[in-house]
Amino acid sequence: MGEDGEQLGIVPLREALNTARDMSRDLVEIAPQARPPVCKIMDYGKYKYEQAKREKEARKKQKTVEVKEVKLRPNIENHDFETKSRNAQRFLRGGDKVKVTIMFRGREITHPELGKELCLRLAEYCKEEGQIERQPRLEGRNMIMILAPAKNE
Repeated sequence: MGEDGEQLGIVPLREALNTARDMSRDLVEIAPQARPPVCKIMDYGKYKYEQAKREKEARKKQKTVEVKEVKLRPNIENHDFETKSRNAQRFLRGGDKVKVTIMFRGREITHPELGKELCLRLAEYCKEEGQIERQPRLEGRNMIMILAPAKNE
């Protein structure tokens, strides 16, 4: 193929290389699996530059999902719980995942059901914005649950 995309036909390799050299261009193999292989005469440096520019633009448009953390205690007051829940909702609306951590201190660890109840209460509070990705699970002295943003179709 020529530089403008026009078909030059089936040409021996040596002749194609000479044509590219005469035009001060490179001969680039586009479809090596085709029979015969398809090659194009182009400025390879310019092609690589444009490809890198397109990839950079695509990366710029992607949104990275962050994991935001909301820390609670088993005996949290209602107002504090509502404040933390609103924060979790805001994070989920923003497209971020929320890691809910219930921190147990001292003998509180003997009642993990309180932590699980609190996690599920928060998940219920945020059910419009997100769903549970990972169920509440005790890890050391903390109970951890992960909420993911709801799929909007």
